[in-house]
Amino acid sequence: MEYKYEKLTDKIYVCASSDHRFGTDAFLLADFSQYRAKDKVCDLGTGCGIIPLIMQKKRPPQLTYAVDIQDGAIEQLRLGLEKSETTGIVPICADLKELWAGAPLGQLDLVTCNPPYKVNNAGFQSVITAQKIARHEILCTIDDVCAAAQKLLKFGGRLCVCNRTERLSDVIYAMKKHDIEPKRLRFVSKNADEAPWLFLLEGKKGSKPFMKVEPQLYIRSDNGFSEELQKIYDTGKE
Repeated sequence: MEYKYEKLTDKIYVCASSDHRFGTDAFLLADFSQYRAKDKVCDLGTGCGIIPLIMQKKRPPQLTYAVDIQDGAIEQLRLGLEKSETTGIVPICADLKELWAGAPLGQLDLVTCNPPYKVNNAGFQSVITAQKIARHEILCTIDDVCAAAQKLLKFGGRLCVCNRTERLSDVIYAMKKHDIEPKRLRFVSKNADEAPWLFLLEGKKGSKPFMKVEPQLYIRSDNGFSEELQKIYDTGKE
């Protein structure tokens, strides 16, 4: 396996490969989560650990569990951590459907997940198993993610996810099924002329119904990246 180290700051590196890599949606989700320094966090399906590592750039959470079922993903995260100066990231190789021995049930402030976007057997599937797992609901579904988050979150704790717009009703249904009330929604478009292709959604465990729809986020402007996206990328740079 060939690894490449991507530099987030002078002190933080992500170990990426063809199996476990990352895109813009990871930066959007980390920013949308509004994590706090006092938070105890879990990132489900962490892959190379990009979301926990982004959170290290500025006022990192006091503790972050980075969970993935694939040994290769956790190995890449460990390699990234060895090259970086970080605090409080705990890599865990586990199935989110079962969690792990000693999991902090009912104790977390925030759970994040950039889940597989496609239902199993939908659309073209890559021949690389790791990519199939990342893109298609082969080993877990959005219902499994919400069930795991419900177990981990304390009352009032938050679950933040991103997904393709065609899955919005599935995600809302899964959250509500597991007593996580959708509270904040934001759509993401490439530009003002195109329909949204992604959404960011926050739910709160045990909360009452009331959802705020935030202004749309645009990825591009006439000069390249939009000003807001550039700020999201730059947050925490030294």
